[in-house]
Amino acid sequence: MRYLPLTPSDREQMLAKVGVASIEDLFLDVPEIARLDGPIHDLPFAQGELAVERHMQRLSNGSVAAGSVPFFCGAGAYRHAVPASVDHLIQRSEFLTTYTPYQPEMAQGTVQTLFEFQSQVAGLLACDVANASMYDGSTACAEAVVMAARVTKRTKVVFSGGLHPHYRRAARTLAKHSGLEIAGLPIAINDEAAVLAAVDQNTACVVVQCPNVFGTLTDFTELAKAVQAKGALLIAVFTEAVAFGLITPPGEMGADIVAGEGQSIGNSLNFGGPYVGLFATKDKYVRQMPGRLAGETVDADGTRGFVLTLSTREQHIRRDKATSNICTNSGLCALAFTIHMTLLGDKGLKHLAQLNHEAACEAADAVSSIQGVELLSDSFFNEFAVRLPGDAAKAVEAMAAHNVLGGVPYSRLRQEPGFENVLLIAATETTTAEDIASLADTLKKVI
Repeated sequence: MRYLPLTPSDREQMLAKVGVASIEDLFLDVPEIARLDGPIHDLPFAQGELAVERHMQRLSNGSVAAGSVPFFCGAGAYRHAVPASVDHLIQRSEFLTTYTPYQPEMAQGTVQTLFEFQSQVAGLLACDVANASMYDGSTACAEAVVMAARVTKRTKVVFSGGLHPHYRRAARTLAKHSGLEIAGLPIAINDEAAVLAAVDQNTACVVVQCPNVFGTLTDFTELAKAVQAKGALLIAVFTEAVAFGLITPPGEMGADIVAGEGQSIGNSLNFGGPYVGLFATKDKYVRQMPGRLAGETVDADGTRGFVLTLSTREQHIRRDKATSNICTNSGLCALAFTIHMTLLGDKGLKHLAQLNHEAACEAADAVSSIQGVELLSDSFFNEFAVRLPGDAAKAVEAMAAHNVLGGVPYSRLRQEPGFENVLLIAATETTTAEDIASLADTLKKVI
């Protein structure tokens, strides 16, 4: 048997070695009331591999693959084309099996890939330094909030109303158990004035997002100056990394910490994960940055080499005194990001971003021309929000029945009165003119 390699003779030898007569004897310390007296009734008995494969295939056939129909879902996870060379390279054994380099100098190739990843992220976000890496965008946002509190020695956190609800909830969880006070503003397409008004002498940071959860683009340059003048930090969050091929990066706007999701580059949807969180900051805050930091140096002979530096942040060094306890970085996903970025180059990333924006503009024009549909913002990258004349969730279900995945209803992310009719629609370089026509025709029918 492929998955059950032990024979009855093997089991008898093992039981004899530990001094018990049967496998049941191993569970004598478990109270009898907590033990099963037979099979679990709602689980089927074991089947052969072929039968299991057929069963799993039937389950799979009940789902609609993103690439099989017109697909306009985004809201934090985006369908992009990933070159075949990316998956081919990350499956090389030396990459696929890499793990936490507790002796980094012995794994120069691994640490160099982390260094290259950091360099690309810092350049993409226009920041001094980036780490390598975080689990995903939402936990990167949460770590940024706690880091800002360490830097400022303050305890209040202000969330913009345009922050993705999943990011808000992840950050709220960590902040609560770190003794921080949360000031979450009402949902808004744009709320710069309200954000600034919420900042007081106890505010550690303000968390904004660009593009925000509604796709809206905002220049935070002046807000950053105003927030910093009050002694707080500006944290800029994003969910779509490709956007920075066209729009001004957060570091250039003056953000103190930048955190977000890197899935769009090199990583497919993967049923929701694993993903790769991007995290960058100003050089003066580097000692408070969570996660790993790979550094470039030279050895005793002057040869270029790589190390994990400033590692007091790590769990295996100071544990409860560490700046974070993120033990294993998303190394394979980070490598996929790095390979894809290398293949694109600066010119390729800009062209990819341009294709995304053009597709979104065409989709927005087509959808907003439907009677009763209102485009909520005319400033967006590859995702935008519309208000429908009826419930957005019902419209999405109706479109799915016509084999069009028409977007994500905002109510799926957060239940909020007045936003039941809001639909988030994303278009990428994978979106065709035929897809957009299908979206517009189907949406018109269902509303």
